[in-house]
Amino acid sequence: MARNPARRRAIADAGIVVLAHEGARGLTHRAIDAEAGLPAGTTSNYFRSREALIVGLFDRIEERLAPAPEVLELRASEPPSRALFAEYVRDIVRRLLGDREVTLALFELRLEAARRPELAAELARWQRAGFDRDVEFNSAMGLPGGRREIALFHYAVDGLVLDRLVSPIDMETSIDEIVDALVAAILPN
Repeated sequence: MARNPARRRAIADAGIVVLAHEGARGLTHRAIDAEAGLPAGTTSNYFRSREALIVGLFDRIEERLAPAPEVLELRASEPPSRALFAEYVRDIVRRLLGDREVTLALFELRLEAARRPELAAELARWQRAGFDRDVEFNSAMGLPGGRREIALFHYAVDGLVLDRLVSPIDMETSIDEIVDALVAAILPN
């Protein structure tokens, strides 16, 4: 495998664009080479198989959707509360909606894993790790809610984000209002 981390990230970013625009069927090494403006065969030097490419895309999506450390630091200094939890959820929704291609690519990868059992294990590993990090973070911050509530927020946020990306049923209600309603409905007093 080639060892240029910057090029590897650029190739993964081009893969995210291809996936978001063309779907899983359009995700080929050749399409990524073309999107990245690289010579044919470059992507396969970094990601030898489709499975390796998809794992690389999951990793890059995680990097791009990660919260800014300074945002976490700022919020860590605030006292735990439902309002602070709501602000964390708002930040997640903002990041997902703020990088449309990454989020569309993530949904495409999840759908592809549903069709291809060999990818389902990788998706499950990736999702479990993210979920466990969220639960651990919530606990470390002293925020309300446990595993069940975090899972419910994942389900709700996925639906909200998918709705806003493809065919919104209610553009009149702000994200803030929706998140506040979810927090009020899901988190115990």
